[in-house]
Amino acid sequence: MSVTRRQVALGALAAVPLRAGRRDRTLYIAGDSTAAQKYSTEAPETGWGMALPFFLRRGVRVANHAVNGRSSKSFVDEGRLDAILAAIRPGDLLLVQFAHNDEKIADPTRYTEPWTTYQDYLRLYIEGARAHGARPVLATPVERRRFDADGNAVPTHGDYPAAMRALARQERVALLDIEALSLALWQRLGVEETKVYFNWTDTEQDNTHFNPPGAIAVARLVARESARTRVLAPGDVVRLRDEIPTSWITWPEATDASDVL
Repeated sequence: MSVTRRQVALGALAAVPLRAGRRDRTLYIAGDSTAAQKYSTEAPETGWGMALPFFLRRGVRVANHAVNGRSSKSFVDEGRLDAILAAIRPGDLLLVQFAHNDEKIADPTRYTEPWTTYQDYLRLYIEGARAHGARPVLATPVERRRFDADGNAVPTHGDYPAAMRALARQERVALLDIEALSLALWQRLGVEETKVYFNWTDTEQDNTHFNPPGAIAVARLVARESARTRVLAPGDVVRLRDEIPTSWITWPEATDASDVL
């Protein structure tokens, strides 16, 4: 088989979920601070990627490459996508969630325009994963905690979720619509109860980042939607109906100052 045909075959294999137990594989996360690993100096702030392993069987490992403050552009420009692609293997998954920092129009190192450069950068993740026989998965950005005067949860990401949905359809990429799911969850919980899920402390009222209950809730959305869309096989996802103790969340010491930037 030629290299070209082999790559095509591997790409086709990665386009469907592997059956649970067929082989161990890794789910890579490329994203921003809402998903990122947090360290002891940042507790109780918690990225949803820290809680995702609680909902996956042991044979599906999570490699959380999400980093605070990154956009789809800056993540690529800093070589972080290249680092993932150097490690990713056929049958692995690359889950991509960006927008929070793409929206920062005053910062040219991070800003992307939803319908042009944002989609252009997302294509780099899609094409990179496919070239390595892995499966790309797009996840719309989790919503911030924002309510109008009538107590309705309101979207905060402008056209970015719509641009990602359109790209997913165009490129035939699996989409986890976490923006819509999280907005519905915040609406159901309401103005006061959502404070329990975000990083609200005595000294900070953070409506973007999560504490352990919030990270667990969003990770549950990601796992449930991954099973519903057949990104993961039903047997790959566990504990969807279980109460996950917040004590399972731990914040290790940072080994490098860049870990917390």
